Amino acid sequence: NENDRKIFKFLLTNFIDKNPYVESFHIGEPADTNRLVIENSYTFSLVVTFPDLAQHDAYQTDPSHLEFIEKGKALWGKVVIYDSIHD
Repeated sequence: NENDRKIFKFLLTNFIDKNPYVESFHIGEPADTNRLVIENSYTFSLVVTFPDLAQHDAYQTDPSHLEFIEKGKALWGKVVIYDSIHD
């Protein structure tokens, strides 16, 4: 529901703003596009970049990340993670 969406977005933004290991980020919502190749069954997307694997690993165990998971886990039904690297 809309209230849950607002709470989740607040928790997500608050967490990202507090996490010292995030180099850059983008929080998004599905675009109003309609093509067969578009996956738009999600509510929010988060793209986070790190300068190296050590920063990524530190991000995972940072108290801000763990707090976000604890406070937000009741608000999601499914989480999908795509880790990728840039050559």
